Amino acid sequence: MGFPANGGSASDKPLKFLIYGRTGWIGGLLGRLCESQSIGYAYGSGRLQDRASLEADIAAVQPTHVFNAAGVTGRPNVDWCESHKVETIRTNVAGTLTLADVCRERGLIVINYATGCIFEYDAAHPLGSGIGFKEEDTPNFVGSFYSKTKAMVEELLKNYENVCTLRVRMPISSDLSNPRNFITKITRYEKVVNIPNSMTILDELLPISIEMAKRNLTGIWNFTNPGVVSHNEILEMYREYIDPNFTWKNFTLEEQAKVIVAPRSNNELDMIKLSREFPELLPIKESLIKYVFKPNQKTGGA
Repeated sequence: MGFPANGGSASDKPLKFLIYGRTGWIGGLLGRLCESQSIGYAYGSGRLQDRASLEADIAAVQPTHVFNAAGVTGRPNVDWCESHKVETIRTNVAGTLTLADVCRERGLIVINYATGCIFEYDAAHPLGSGIGFKEEDTPNFVGSFYSKTKAMVEELLKNYENVCTLRVRMPISSDLSNPRNFITKITRYEKVVNIPNSMTILDELLPISIEMAKRNLTGIWNFTNPGVVSHNEILEMYREYIDPNFTWKNFTLEEQAKVIVAPRSNNELDMIKLSREFPELLPIKESLIKYVFKPNQKTGGA
């Protein structure tokens, strides 16, 4: 097929990335990372569900790797997907599968930014136990239509040996003005729940995803920092480093359910696989301080 075995190093051909999701948060960050690393890249102009437009992009760009950061998450949040199911399927399922298939025909690896919001704490993975869901575990959360489509497409993508699926969760970056940033979201909510979760620090993990492409890694990867952090722990850091006068109110999952359309996923992902490949990966709380709170520090904090 043209793509090397899992973990094979890239060929001598200079790297050239074709990136989908130009207007998205992760897609925009990927372009900046490519520039900082002097990696050639271009954004795809085709629609994921339009096979001919993807073929035209690949013919024009001649990429070594394809990155899929396009997808429907909903605005302002995943509740949008509950009332726009066909649009959600068109991009998240039909579009993603079309891209994987077109790339497979051409021997190209796809780095696919997916989601880890397809699990929820259960009897075998209790909250606070430190037992995380592994890459091979079957999704057990279908509370939202968004998560349901993501679980469906992940299962189908297992058959595509050219796809590297990265399970991102509750993404966070050092840009605290970005409304997609999990920290920015919870600082603006009237009330927040307080549940430990696995989360993804993009400043640390997006460069790792580029390295994964260079190593031609494929298959499913939990793509968060090791460990969990709760809403209150993040907001306590925010108060310590950013705004000493910041206050917030908590409410229960039952109270939250009254103000959202679809339930939300809460879980811990097992990070042994990624940590083995990248031993330098920081635990979530250390990564938060190093990449997010220290660079933004406005107080005399720790």
